[in-house]
Parts: sequence; C-alpha cells; structure tokens
Amino acid sequence: MSMDKLANSFKGFDPDNLDFSQAGNWPVGVKVICYLLVFSAVVAGGVYLHISDAEKRLNNEISAETGLKQQVQAKAGQVANLAALRKQMADVQGQFTELLKQLPTEKEVPGLLEDISEIGRSSGLDIQVIQLAAEQKSKFYIELPINIQVTGAYHQLGQFVSGVAALSRIVTLHDYKIVPGNGSLSMNISAKTYRYDDSN
Repeated sequence: MSMDKLANSFKGFDPDNLDFSQAGNWPVGVKVICYLLVFSAVVAGGVYLHISDAEKRLNNEISAETGLKQQVQAKAGQVANLAALRKQMADVQGQFTELLKQLPTEKEVPGLLEDISEIGRSSGLDIQVIQLAAEQKSKFYIELPINIQVTGAYHQLGQFVSGVAALSRIVTLHDYKIVPGNGSLSMNISAKTYRYDDSN
C-alpha cells in the first residue's frame, strides 16, 4: 500500500468518534496503527517482564557474591595454614599415643595392683584391702576404681601416696578418709586408673 493510499484512508475518519464495536470498519491506516500500538505494548510488556526477572536474578547473584567471597577467604586461610595444621595434628596424635601408653591394658591391671601393694609394703604400711571395684564406662575410656585400706604412721601414709602418684601408669587418688586408731592411722582411699575404650 502506497503512502498516498494510506493517507487517503484517513479521510473522513474522526478519532473523537471511535467506536470499538465498529473496529472492523475502520480505515486500513487506523487498523495498522492500532495493530502497531498493541504489538508495541505486548513487546514492551514482555521486555519489561524479562528484564525485571533478569534483574532479580542479578540481585540474587550479587547478594550471594558476598557470602561466596567470605567462603573463599576462609578456605584460602585454611589452605595457607594447612602445613601448620598438619604438624599440629601430628603433634596431637603423638601426645595421644604417649598418653595411651600410660593407661594400663586389661592384662596389665593385675600388675598395677601388685605395684600398688609393693609400694604399700615398702612404705611400711599394713595392707588390709587392695581390690578392684566395678568398672565404670565413660564415652572414650573405662574407669577402673581400686579400693584401698591401709594402716600405718602419718609419714608412711604420705610415702605411700607419693609412691602411687609416681607410678608410670596414670593413677589418680580420690575420697580419702584417715581415722586415728591404736597408735596408728587407718586410711581408706579410692585409686582410679583408666583404660582406653577402643570399642567406640
């Protein structure tokens, strides 16, 4: 359609008297303009929705960027300290192994009782009782209480306690009670040793 024909199609058309029920009878030029307006509105709406959706995604990525940067910095710090952490881990493992050596195994407990008895005898004490009580399980170890009852002089009791504390195995002393008797002291004390629970 030439521009002259398009311009002629507007003749006699009054935009103030638009009747949408008669849109099919509108001149071709008016129809083309209406189609272009509707098409432009649809395209503009689609572009707006697409851009707003892309903008939301962009804002989400920008907000996530800060967290990702912090993660990268934390991991970079860990990587930078990796050699020191490995050395520290090896040191801790070595200390743990040394401590495990100080804990008696199940087979060594009778020998430990004999050592405690020998310390009592060499201190000059009269030994009434040295016996194991019931085991008590904890999360990582098994506690082995030993009930001890001895009689002797004050300095002999002190020598006995020092000797037990000097054992190569880990033995702790608890809940002591000293009662005076006929020219001597009677001491009840609970010794505890520990065994690593490797069943966990």
